[in-house]
Formats: sequence, C-alpha cells, structure tokens
Amino acid sequence: LAVMDGTWITTMRTGAVAAITVNKLKAKKTDSYSFIGLGNTARATLLCLNTLLNRIDFNVNILAYKNQHNDFINRFSDYRNIRFFAYHDTEEMIKHSDVIISCVTVANSFFAAADAYKAGVLIVPVHTKGFQNCDLEFDKIFCDDINHVKGFKYFNEYKYLKEMSEILNDVTFMREETDRILAYNIGIAAQDIFFASKVFDIIEKRDSKLNDKFWV
Repeated sequence: LAVMDGTWITTMRTGAVAAITVNKLKAKKTDSYSFIGLGNTARATLLCLNTLLNRIDFNVNILAYKNQHNDFINRFSDYRNIRFFAYHDTEEMIKHSDVIISCVTVANSFFAAADAYKAGVLIVPVHTKGFQNCDLEFDKIFCDDINHVKGFKYFNEYKYLKEMSEILNDVTFMREETDRILAYNIGIAAQDIFFASKVFDIIEKRDSKLNDKFWV
C-alpha cells in the first residue's frame, strides 16, 4: 500500500514508553532527571514525563554537547516547573542523578564506572550502549521483551530480569528504594506500524505533508 517514514510516530511512542518506565520504576525520593543525548527522542521523553509527573517542580540535568543543551533548554523555556542544570562532565552528572535517560545514538565506551551510580538510581537506555558495565552490578533489570535482550553479552549472568508487562500489571509492585535498576524498555516497533496504518487510512483527507526535518 505504501512506503512510509514513521519517524514522528516512533519518536513520540519511544518517548511515551520511556516516560512510563521512569514513572513506574523511579525511587520515591527522585527529584532529578538526567538526559544524555538531546535530540527529538529526549524532547519527546521529557514532554511525556512532564505530563505523567503532573507538571510538578523538578530538576533536569543535561549533558552539554555543542549547542544542543542550549537548544534543549530553549525548547522548554515556557515550562516554568522544570529547572535545568548543564554539566560538561558525564561522570559528575551521573553521580548527582536519580534517573538517567540516554538518547545518544553512539557510545564507544562506558559512560562511567559502575560505582559512580548512586543507590536507588534508575537508568533507561533508549539506545543501549554505554551501560554494559552496569549489567552485572545493578540489582534489577527490566525489558519490554526477554527475546530482545537475549543477545546481550551478560544476559545469562543477570541477577534479576523481568518484562515490564509483569510489573505494569502487578498493582502490588514496589521497588526497593536502594535498588539500582536498568530498564531496557523502549517499546516495540509493531506499535508504530499499527499507528502508521491508521494515518494511511485518513491520508486522502489531508492536504499537507511534511518535507523538512521536524523538531518535537
């Protein structure tokens, strides 16, 4: 029927899934959320997270890169409840982070030593590289589908692994406040295809299309 670019759908779905993951697995005393990689996926995640947090006041740490950190802050300049802090050192930011959301596309080394991550931290690697040294050190690992992570280097050595569907359906679930958690949960592309088909069904009713790069 069509060849479609699902970039916007994927961006917003990924942001929504990451935000739901953070909201479910963060420690109670969380007040700082850190972002590594500040493109559209990070923007979508923060938009969705701000909604899930009911727009309470909270801090966002961002890793400075070229001028992206300034563009990111400007994008959210109307959100008075969000306070931004820019870091130029990755490990220093990590040491002060309750939640870390990584949206970088490439990481050729570990972001920090495993002992740099504080007790109770939650890491959500939208792009999975850079945290493999945490796989054996962290208390719990969550994923969207176990088959997605079976190929990971340390899969057979994880201390604890569950799919997020089990947690979302368990009303009694309580995370231990001191647990360090990795959540390889970013959604499944089949969802994007479903929504793309719905867009295709109504496309004849639209008289415009997007030709240029968009920003969320």
